[in-house]
Amino acid sequence: MENGKKKFSLFSAILSVICVVFVAEAAAPVAAIGNSQFFWWIVLIVAFLLPYGLITSELGTTYTGKGGLYDWITKAFGHRWGSRASWFYWVNFPLWMASLAVLCPDLLHTMFGFQLNTGISLLIELIFIWVIVLISLYPVSDSVWILNGGAVIKVFLALALGCLGVYSALTKGVANHYTLASLLPSFDLHSLSFISVIIFNLLGFEVICTFADSMENPKKQIPQSIIIGGIVIAAIYTFSAFGIGVAIPTDKLSTSSGLVDSFQVMLGTPTGWFISLIAFLFLLTLVGNMVSWSQGVNNIASYAADNGDMPKFFSKRRASNGISWGAALMNGIVATFIVVIAPLLPNQDLFWSFFSLNLVLFLLSYIPVFPAFYKLRKIDPDQPRPFKVSGSSSMLKVYMALPMIIIIISLIFTAVPLQYDKASLTEQLPITIGAIIFIIIGELIIKVKKIQK
Repeated sequence: MENGKKKFSLFSAILSVICVVFVAEAAAPVAAIGNSQFFWWIVLIVAFLLPYGLITSELGTTYTGKGGLYDWITKAFGHRWGSRASWFYWVNFPLWMASLAVLCPDLLHTMFGFQLNTGISLLIELIFIWVIVLISLYPVSDSVWILNGGAVIKVFLALALGCLGVYSALTKGVANHYTLASLLPSFDLHSLSFISVIIFNLLGFEVICTFADSMENPKKQIPQSIIIGGIVIAAIYTFSAFGIGVAIPTDKLSTSSGLVDSFQVMLGTPTGWFISLIAFLFLLTLVGNMVSWSQGVNNIASYAADNGDMPKFFSKRRASNGISWGAALMNGIVATFIVVIAPLLPNQDLFWSFFSLNLVLFLLSYIPVFPAFYKLRKIDPDQPRPFKVSGSSSMLKVYMALPMIIIIISLIFTAVPLQYDKASLTEQLPITIGAIIFIIIGELIIKVKKIQK
């Protein structure tokens, strides 16, 4: 403890990485790919997670502070690109919060069995949003028990899902027909549109870098927590994916509540005390997700505002602890607006609609990170690097290019309508239009703020 402030231990830092990166609600969209999900998990862990984890470890320990990826991108490419990255990185969060809020009424229905009308459902969604906003007004070290608890619950749910899947496969047989051909990717547009969800499941290591002020020894704890956390996350993702894949037919999963649905199918019952417990624990993981991400996102937004690259309101802070209430309040306002207008939208999967738009904007913020890593090596070679990615110049280019190319390809399949039938356009066109609107808003911020190169 220093100056009366609580500090993260290495164990808490590792659990925080797991809480931030492991996303339980994305289980269903990934399982919807089918048997080829295992191929994509292996490929993306090697081609994306490995270089991304190494690059984040170097940048996070070399350039410590609250700026995170905004700092890295600004140092490499200037304030315009820093502004774009911070805007995309921030605005995805209230969209994600709204997508999780709309899950809450269904989870409560699963837990208690009563149907909720539109008004009560909206009230529950708003309570979820504003509880997260209030928690985010306190230092992350004060919420370490939430992060640790969220990580433990996520690991428990993933292991339980995997073990139940194995048991179900041994006692009832394998649910999906496995052949060599089915394990290989089909490269159809439907399956490829979900690859971005796997990438989303592997992102977030840079958030731990924004917690540096709350760590005992950030230069050691950041790379250690990223490496250890990354190994654990890869293991539990693949094990839970295996459990779903061998036990549940793909067509029995929904994109909204796949984890709870998975337990219901495996246990053969939609209700019961254990299903209610799973729904409750899943709800707690949603809170853990939001708390673990809120301060990292808000820190970057307020830091960018301090540098004139985001609206000034985002820099408003509490005098007592320096936490940005401006960014937190805007999170609540945007998420509230989204859930309030949601009942007016055409009948569709609201979780997947909001989640997909959040996903597109989130991935956009990462594209400049990888070339920033390579450029900073060239323009700032004398900066001490406590953790340094080893390899020749050619190997560093591979580390830079692979994750960036993968993100760009996944964005195309997620956000760009490549089929023009009514169903495809209904699903993807709102995502495309929403992404264009938010990109334009980001460019307007640059113009209004008169951000120079």
